[in-house]
Amino acid sequence: MCGIVGLYLKKPELESRLGELFEPMLIAMTDRGPDSAGFAVYGDEYDAGVKLTLQSDDADYDWQALADRLNAAFGSLDSWFQNANVAVLKLASEEKQVLSWVAENIPDVRVMSAGQSIEILKGVGLPTEVAARYNLKNMRGSHAIGHTRMATESAVTLQGSHPFSTGLDLCLVHNGSLSNHNRLRDKLKRQGISFQTDNDSEVAAGYLTWRMSKGEPLNQALKSALKDLDGFFTFTIGTRDGFAVVRDPISCKPAVIAETDDYVAMASEYRALADLPGIKEAKVWEPEPAKIYVWERDGAKVEAA
Repeated sequence: MCGIVGLYLKKPELESRLGELFEPMLIAMTDRGPDSAGFAVYGDEYDAGVKLTLQSDDADYDWQALADRLNAAFGSLDSWFQNANVAVLKLASEEKQVLSWVAENIPDVRVMSAGQSIEILKGVGLPTEVAARYNLKNMRGSHAIGHTRMATESAVTLQGSHPFSTGLDLCLVHNGSLSNHNRLRDKLKRQGISFQTDNDSEVAAGYLTWRMSKGEPLNQALKSALKDLDGFFTFTIGTRDGFAVVRDPISCKPAVIAETDDYVAMASEYRALADLPGIKEAKVWEPEPAKIYVWERDGAKVEAA
């Protein structure tokens, strides 16, 4: 059992309140996932190159030295900042070249996310501890998705925590379990997808990465997932422009959505939404089985599988 939450702000003037509104949603799901927590925040966009979120197990890691090495290698480090054991760096360079250099030269750090907007932050511990560690309540942005984990398919580790990155500015959180993840993992490995854990959710993320690497847009990749992933799941997928929600055809894993003129919010349980402003006037409903719901800057979309 896990908890998932998502919040998309429709109005730019609300973006300074994203963390303030989102943190209580994440913490409300503690009973569903006390082992670890994580979240992806979209904002502070950088269009000149790639924005990287890197994480180290060493609380005293020398991020300044790493930034200097990156700047020496590429000569294009525009800015960077440290957030606890994480650094967010912006380089005016091509993403593939930067990621290849990082993998070869600094294997002691993890690439949590890459893109122009996304920052993924996660860790082992209670959601309130993880949120405080990264100062979630003061973060700004247009939208965020998050996850609280109660481990079922694999050990309690940072690597097993959600969200899982699925590509540039893309990530996934999952509540449920997949029954065919071992077979799918083997298939995806043969297609060049790598995995860090035995987590079934990472297989779902890898599946979307594989589908989209073949040229499928997100909605088509999700339609394929509904056919190829066996088990019970509610997925929330973060994109640069918004987020998507999809449930399996049986839909035994809970989910609820609330929408107002100011925001769209989703959660595993209504209590995560109960303190949002204007919730009493919101349209509230349970997403239908095997339907893909997408909210992005160009509007809302609902598609059947």
